Amino acid sequence: MGKLPDAAKRELLAALGADHVRDDPEALVAYSYDATPLVQAMPDAVVFPGSTEEVAAVLRIASRYGIPVIPRGSGTNLSAGTVPVAGGIVLVLTRLNRILEIDEENLTATVQPGVITQHLHQTVEARGLFYPPDPGSMRIATIGGNIAECAGGLRGLKYGTTKDYVLGLEAVLMSGEVIRTGGKLVKDVAGYDLTRLLVGSEGTLAVITEATLRLLPKPEHRKVMSALFDDLYGAARAVSSIIAHRIIPCTLEFMDRATVQVVEDYARVGLPTDIAAFLLIEQDGPEAVVERDLQRIAAICEACGAREVRVAATEEEGEALRTARRAALSALARLRPTTILEDATVPRAQIAPMVERITQIAKKYDLLICTFGHAGDGNLHPTCPTDARDPDEIARVEQAFEEIFAAAIELGGTITGEHGVGAVKAPYLEWKVGAAGLEVLKGIKRAFDPQGLLNPGKIFPPDGRKRKVIHRVPHVHA
Repeated sequence: MGKLPDAAKRELLAALGADHVRDDPEALVAYSYDATPLVQAMPDAVVFPGSTEEVAAVLRIASRYGIPVIPRGSGTNLSAGTVPVAGGIVLVLTRLNRILEIDEENLTATVQPGVITQHLHQTVEARGLFYPPDPGSMRIATIGGNIAECAGGLRGLKYGTTKDYVLGLEAVLMSGEVIRTGGKLVKDVAGYDLTRLLVGSEGTLAVITEATLRLLPKPEHRKVMSALFDDLYGAARAVSSIIAHRIIPCTLEFMDRATVQVVEDYARVGLPTDIAAFLLIEQDGPEAVVERDLQRIAAICEACGAREVRVAATEEEGEALRTARRAALSALARLRPTTILEDATVPRAQIAPMVERITQIAKKYDLLICTFGHAGDGNLHPTCPTDARDPDEIARVEQAFEEIFAAAIELGGTITGEHGVGAVKAPYLEWKVGAAGLEVLKGIKRAFDPQGLLNPGKIFPPDGRKRKVIHRVPHVHA
């Protein structure tokens, strides 16, 4: 089995069975990458545990032989968080895919990590309940991956992100010991908040094997509107003004001119391609509140210079507008062989300056960088269609994104709002947390994983490398 000691292979086979331990070339290649462009590295084995006990057994074996372990769901993350950059065992959790309980008295759902996020949405909504986090990849992403990355989504402004809905966890430490944090309790301040610590820890502290999630009553009514602007600052002023008027839409999304042009060419929903900015706004709740809020938002947008404000007349029209926004990445991916979607967040008031900085940086490096994202929470996704086969252009892309992250920090923002640090942003984490903060994070890592075997090469940079971390697939032995 590749680099794994024979004894370790025998123990894995004994613990999981031959059907759930793979080291054939097809499996190793399939799990050598995730959704992050330019990053690939071969594991030594891939395992598919079917229970918490089997996860614990894999971790005990790996600890005994000093083998890295990389937990993984569907692999939709965009920070190379599940690429086995140091080799080792990829631990795939998709067999743990059951919704264990929906507790309508306590408004909770208890699930295994391999549950597909959209499946959870559909299941709870059929009972009149609501799980708000809706990452763009929710049709294929798993709840475990959402928790590991603290995923956000289009409803983050009003409802928050995954961390706001995780009440309790079962997790396996690298030693193979099982811990439980939190539970169905609304109030619990017993000791450090390990639940919050594990959410967003990117699989570097423990392997999550069960989660208890908070549910809400399903909103009674929802409605969508769009606002078109000839001036980027007008759109930015509208975003800030809506919030300043104490209105919190469930969705407040932004697309710049370049993105609108590409999306319209792809989705054909009738967006004018000469506008400077597009806002997609959605409100939910009691019908009277939704109607009142949309009227007030329309007036604010018009006061900020909107060329046109339109409320979707039907749910179908509203869904077409939502689809247009959700299609942004797919539309951009048609332009060039490689699409690099990044994630930087600034305070809402800095959205327009940040978009202008991105435009200047793109021009400086002779690149097309389109920007869209969650304007309501300042989370922007500058996206560069490029070609991994062109090393000169890729070098310019790397320089451009480094300057974009620096600009976000300079404007009071952060290097990632919802995609995580992973391998690609590890070199920039110190910009955000400082040297002392980085040492605190390293101390936490050591407390959970003294040997440094759990998802190594993520969050903490092993050297001074820059963002590009290309590990091409080495020769595969038959």
